[in-house]
Amino acid sequence: MLIRKPEAIRPSEITPESVYLRRREWLRRAGLASAGLALSPLAVAQRRSDQGQTPLLKDVQPATQRPGRAPNSWEDITTYNNFYEFGTGKSDPARHSGDFSPAPWNVRVGGACAKPGDYALEDLVSPHRLQERIYRLRCVEAWSMVIPWVGIPLRELLLRFEPESSARFVRFRTVMRPEEMPGQRRGILDWPYEEGLTVEEAMHPLTLMAVGVYGRELPNQNGAPLRLVVPWKYGFKSIKSIDTIEFTRRRPATSWNLSAPREYGFYANVNPDVDHPRWSQASERPIGAGLFAGRIPTQPFNGYADEVAGLYTGLDLRRNY
Repeated sequence: MLIRKPEAIRPSEITPESVYLRRREWLRRAGLASAGLALSPLAVAQRRSDQGQTPLLKDVQPATQRPGRAPNSWEDITTYNNFYEFGTGKSDPARHSGDFSPAPWNVRVGGACAKPGDYALEDLVSPHRLQERIYRLRCVEAWSMVIPWVGIPLRELLLRFEPESSARFVRFRTVMRPEEMPGQRRGILDWPYEEGLTVEEAMHPLTLMAVGVYGRELPNQNGAPLRLVVPWKYGFKSIKSIDTIEFTRRRPATSWNLSAPREYGFYANVNPDVDHPRWSQASERPIGAGLFAGRIPTQPFNGYADEVAGLYTGLDLRRNY
């Protein structure tokens, strides 16, 4: 499937050739096949076996289009994070997630579906061909990145559980491990973290269940081993380290909406015309753009309006945030 991305690529936003070639060289050394990002299953299995993990990243379909900005660096993506389970500072997830173990991993699927159960991560991922998706990320705090995710279209995954026609929402939960996630020992939120989507949002072709970034397994600080990516919504909707998926008939409660309903709505679509109560959402600060690069205008639905605006026909997006 050809996924349209935001246009208007400026010369300054094109990835320098040297950076591109360095990335291709890294992929070659990592055992990636010459065509796109098809990873040798044997090479990955050996590498993950050495790390005590299960092989996942194999047969990756490369992205065919790019968003309007070059992807952020690996350092940007892995050292500037919001993942309050490891702390509230941007560097806390990278500094405090070393004791977190993403393998082995099981996901409990339940609710209004024909095939509930506890599924091993390998069984969830292995039937699918992984895809690279280079998406914009817009945080509700008015900063942004461009990230090359690797994952599975969420629709493909959810259909395997045969949701019932009565299912209207999908609820997701982050694993609860306060012994490994020091932020869960503090009353920042009502743990465990929970998020939700409408079934229509979850089934949209852009919605991704990610297992990797830059062709590598997800680091702990980025939501290992399984996280949601919904590129037209503020980043807090893209829940990390998922251990529960549930099909529901009623709209699920979500963590930030319960904590501060005036600031964090259920829909949380990127909207430059609706300010956060404490700051403007009309512009954003690109991470990695340099100290004096300035801010750029925020696009409705984070630049994906052509693809997703139809999901919200008839909704008052100011009221529904």
